[in-house]
Amino acid sequence: MAASDRRQGTAAGQIKQKRRERGARVLTVSRGMRQAAMAGAIAALAFVGGLPRQAAAQDPSFFTLGLGYFFVIRDEDAAGAIGAEWMSSKRILWVLQPMVGAMATNESGLYGYAGVGTDIFFGRRWVLTPSVAAGAYNKGAGKDLGHTLEFRTGVSFAYRFDNRSRLGLRFYHMSNAGISERNPGVEVLDLTYSIPLN
Repeated sequence: MAASDRRQGTAAGQIKQKRRERGARVLTVSRGMRQAAMAGAIAALAFVGGLPRQAAAQDPSFFTLGLGYFFVIRDEDAAGAIGAEWMSSKRILWVLQPMVGAMATNESGLYGYAGVGTDIFFGRRWVLTPSVAAGAYNKGAGKDLGHTLEFRTGVSFAYRFDNRSRLGLRFYHMSNAGISERNPGVEVLDLTYSIPLN
């Protein structure tokens, strides 16, 4: 019986080790995806200056409301999220539009941020808006992100109506960029409606 117990214990240990190794590989892939998304958003912001901007020149500042899910990629501790954002029609360096916003979860998590974005038009109707920002996060009763300072990189894709309002989807990633030992990072996907401010 003792030998059998030892064999069972050894087998159980091997199974746990394999699970840990699989988890480490998944975590590495997830971090790589987030880093690629961040790099893509920054690259888009850097290279859109030469694109046609006739439609953008006609659009005013916007107030955007969003409703969606916090931690959409990893379903652990998933929470609902609601957000509000203002983006200026004025531009820095001919391209970047200042923005400020806030997000709250149904677990009392709060995040306020400021940053820049830019509109990339595909014809008159479709608008891609990459953005980068930094802000302060309070977890409330929700997810611990490791630090008060959290960076936000994301992109939205929206349909532009005749009155210049927009309906779209927005995806963004939040993390502290490794300034804390704990840096789980989270993703948010939400449905947005942007109201033009004339």
